[in-house]
Amino acid sequence: MASSLTKDSVAPGTPGSETTFFGHPRGLATLFMTEMWERFSYYGMRALLPLYLVAPGGLHMSATTATAIYSVYLSLVYLLALPGGWVADRVLGPRRTVAVAGLVIMLGHLTLALPSSGTFFAGLALVAIGSGLLKANISTMVGHLYQGPDDPRRDGGFTVFYIGINLGAFAAPLAIGTVGEKVDWHLGFALAALGMALGLAQFLIGRRHLDARSDVVPTPMSAEEKASTLRKGLLWLAVAAVFYGVVGFSGHYTLNWILVPLTLVGLIIPVWVIARIKRDRSLDREEQSKMSAYIWFFVAAAVFWMIYDQGGSTLSIFAESSAENSVFGWDFPVSWYQSVNPVMIMALAPVFAWAWLALNRAGREPSTIVKFASGLVLVGASFFLFLAPLTIAGDGEKAAAMWLVAIYFVQTVGELTLSPVGLSVTTKMAPAKYASQMMGVWFLAVTAGDATTGLLSIAGVDLNGKGIVALEATLALIAGAAIYMYRNKVKTLMGNVN
Repeated sequence: MASSLTKDSVAPGTPGSETTFFGHPRGLATLFMTEMWERFSYYGMRALLPLYLVAPGGLHMSATTATAIYSVYLSLVYLLALPGGWVADRVLGPRRTVAVAGLVIMLGHLTLALPSSGTFFAGLALVAIGSGLLKANISTMVGHLYQGPDDPRRDGGFTVFYIGINLGAFAAPLAIGTVGEKVDWHLGFALAALGMALGLAQFLIGRRHLDARSDVVPTPMSAEEKASTLRKGLLWLAVAAVFYGVVGFSGHYTLNWILVPLTLVGLIIPVWVIARIKRDRSLDREEQSKMSAYIWFFVAAAVFWMIYDQGGSTLSIFAESSAENSVFGWDFPVSWYQSVNPVMIMALAPVFAWAWLALNRAGREPSTIVKFASGLVLVGASFFLFLAPLTIAGDGEKAAAMWLVAIYFVQTVGELTLSPVGLSVTTKMAPAKYASQMMGVWFLAVTAGDATTGLLSIAGVDLNGKGIVALEATLALIAGAAIYMYRNKVKTLMGNVN
């Protein structure tokens, strides 16, 4: 149990309760375990999803349709983090929002576990909604455990929390993937539901250790606002029900009637949000300049995630049909590839943290712009590397598993170069008026990238084709080179941000 991991405070006078979690507030244990089990359920289901969609014993879809569904699903998870934060800020508060989110996710996995294709998309929608409600709010509650940004344990607390994320992500494909692929798909989804149930139980039992601020609704809605919001929501729901009812009864309905609008929403909303902030006349000249610089980083991140997130779809589907998924003669489930990234993250993240500090002390740490450019070059290089197993498979042979491991390794190094830096630069460059919203804007870069992948798949583009893989790799390299070439201009726009 989590309580066995607690110990006395690291030093007399350290802020927080007397009993701590590795020297951190006791509530961190609750949030650590909740997030670990939630990530266990989410990444386990995610590892199974594209394989189930293409499997003869699953929904037996084409690779392009499976990739479109997977990409749209991922884009929605990150897009829904914005309304998830709104629900906490205006209606429920972070703690109650996370409790509701856990319940919705568990119900979604249970719905996926039903042996009926008719309920599959309802289950997927529930998991996406629940993940959106939980994603930003549980991180907010970690921040609540500390006494402001100057608490010396704050960064370390988020590091411990990040370990919980990757522990769950690492274990999930090994357990849920094995059960789903080797025993029964729906039993695998049921195991994901069990993981979320354990996380929800942990959260409810340990909620008394959370900070009181997690129960507060920061800007509660008035009764009139609630009534107006409910009316508008019901009106839009009725419009959607009537529209899809007409399409369905007229015999014109296909899956694209759902996928295309959701994909377009995933592209339009990020652009609209960025444009709305950029055009806000209340921002001063310095804030406007920083937002102009931030657009460079946002577009670069969208390109990065467009390629990176295909590790769970394009690469996974390729491995299922065209890779020799064995090591020294021992076969393993395809979903196990999804454990490569989290274990590499846990191994390499401390190395990167040490390296940046060492380079900083020597006065040689790369700038944020150079780190971003490096991340794009690396993710582009990973897809150039992908051309090798694609060529081997094109000659009628099975590609070795280590080709895929090498691709995931290069992508992980790219992630560590770009993702933490992107989170940091987002907080540094956020206008004061939008300080609490900008983290959601950063997540919208993932939405835009995945929505682009979804749009390509809906258009029938074979993302496992050597031509499109080479094109995506080239796009990433061009984006990385453009940021590097214009680094002085971007640096000027960034002002005092390094």
